[in-house]
Amino acid sequence: MPAGSSKKRERQYEHIKEGYQEKGVSKDEAEERAARTVNKERREAGETKDKKS
Repeated sequence: MPAGSSKKRERQYEHIKEGYQEKGVSKDEAEERAARTVNKERREAGETKDKKS
């Protein structure tokens, strides 16, 4: 998980990762998907800094 993530987001990441692994997704792929999902949730909730282009 990225630095600055809350305990809630860390738990969410673990839960999502385990769910994917139970469905037969490889560990690496499950970690990637879980991280992307949590990061999307963080962005939508305004928990991340805006990316300047």
